[in-house]
Amino acid sequence: MFLNALLLTASLSAVDHLPPLNVWQGQSERLLQPTNPLATQFERSGGMESPNYHDTMVYLDKLVEANSKQFKIESIGTSDAGRPIKMLIASETGQIDKNKATILLQAGIHSGEIDGKDATFMLLRDIAQGQRNDILKRVNLLFIPILNVDGHENASRFNRINQRGPEVMGFRTNGRNLNLNRDYTKLETPGVQAVMRVINQYQPDMYVDMHVTDGADYQYDITYGSTPSFASESPKIAQFIAEKINPVIDAKLSRFGHIPGPLVFVMNKREMSEGLAGWVATPRYSNGWGDITNLPTILLENHSLKPYKQRVLGTYVFLDGVIDAVSNNLSKLRRTVKIEKDFMPRELVVARSYSKVPVNIDFLGIEYEKYFSELSAQQEVRYTGKAKTYKGLPVFWRKEVVEKVKVPAAYYLPKAWSNIAAKLQQHGIKLERAYGVVNNLKAITVTDHTFASTPFESRLQVSGQFEYSNAAKVDLSTYYKISTAQPNGKLAVHLLQPEAEDSFFKWGFFNSIFQRTEYSENYALLPFAEKMLANDPALKRAFDEKLNSDSEFKNSAQKRLAWLYSKTPFYDGGYLNYPVLIEYE
Repeated sequence: MFLNALLLTASLSAVDHLPPLNVWQGQSERLLQPTNPLATQFERSGGMESPNYHDTMVYLDKLVEANSKQFKIESIGTSDAGRPIKMLIASETGQIDKNKATILLQAGIHSGEIDGKDATFMLLRDIAQGQRNDILKRVNLLFIPILNVDGHENASRFNRINQRGPEVMGFRTNGRNLNLNRDYTKLETPGVQAVMRVINQYQPDMYVDMHVTDGADYQYDITYGSTPSFASESPKIAQFIAEKINPVIDAKLSRFGHIPGPLVFVMNKREMSEGLAGWVATPRYSNGWGDITNLPTILLENHSLKPYKQRVLGTYVFLDGVIDAVSNNLSKLRRTVKIEKDFMPRELVVARSYSKVPVNIDFLGIEYEKYFSELSAQQEVRYTGKAKTYKGLPVFWRKEVVEKVKVPAAYYLPKAWSNIAAKLQQHGIKLERAYGVVNNLKAITVTDHTFASTPFESRLQVSGQFEYSNAAKVDLSTYYKISTAQPNGKLAVHLLQPEAEDSFFKWGFFNSIFQRTEYSENYALLPFAEKMLANDPALKRAFDEKLNSDSEFKNSAQKRLAWLYSKTPFYDGGYLNYPVLIEYE
């Protein structure tokens, strides 16, 4: 059986099962230099291959050797398996010039989606050899060729069933099966922790995260996006990207023979007329995190069904467009970022859902025909390869407000939760020493909660309902203060407000509050409760009202005793109490 499996695998092509292709020829093919002494493996293989980790690091060294005055390599972290995560720094003088834009280019966070590595290698090669002297005159570049280095080495011809090339590609998750692009709030992977250190140190003006998308077939080969202004926590930055950055990128891609498109996803791949999903990322994603932190961020999602050569060349042109747009608009971009950093809204949206009211666009799709599959026992689609424009296709954006919270002046985190304090600091959020005994804080109690049925990204997530109450005579000497009046104040709200979609609460970092430490014995509780009710008429009325209004409570000794115990001073003070306190102005 094992031999038969090997023979079957050997006979299968990694792309024969994919939809038909139209022949592509674009002006960007002129960028290829397969006979250059610094030709990339991608170029030497005719646009079919990408180097493994070892050869990638060797090529990085060759680039620095070719241009040691402008290039240097920095190790920014170490993977779970012990591999260095490296970054190439490119600047005109060998030192970051703060008068120029600094652009962070990140490839291989999903390391099967590795187009950005080979495209940026070509760009850096052209800089190293003096063919693109214009670039470092305008910008500084920070380039992470492989962020998920362990996943990169979990390589196979069969890692992504709906992607055309490279011939051998890495795996989506890391060695612990964690998805790095779900880790931007919880910070549990060495790769994303490394990115945080880079961003905090270099304060880039633009962050580009390069991917390859999944989904339906369509004409666009280079799709990309950022949070739209109508659903953004940094709407002025979002509007700036839409008006000043994207048109430059689109024009350059079109001029070189590529078809740029919007970052949207098909609602039902078996029925195009149902429309598109306009996704808005939460802070667990790179672009969602960038939006919350006022860092202009673009998510590149090349079309997986287009040939690898076409995608990589399109990425080169895309990056060239980003460099043009950012460098030509740097002063305006920095002013816009400063406005967003200095402004804290009174309220923040911390949870959204898809709108029921669409906007309509003309979408450059691919024709498909329907057929009944005996294997799936349902109607399926077969793409024909013929271009088709879907007129007025509805797009349902994830912009409906589900939860909005008032922005506090500050949060107070008990020092015992040092793991949370450390993560806040990794995010670049400042913590202060708190002091004094105060009465104006709000405490939060979990009134209802539901755990997820299975773990996600190694964590058991939880959702809850909450009740706010006054907290009196709190001694703050054992607390950290986290003011929201700081550049990353919006991020602090999304991390510490338990209602937020990607809060530490939702990710399960506070799950110990759901376990009770102390319990009562009936022989001790009942005499104490009798005296307690006799001495507190208001409590007695509340007990009687609950007996009269709640038949389940009336008929359950367990529920009666639990309620009475909860009203005693012996009750476990940590149970269901969210430990973070809130201060409102």
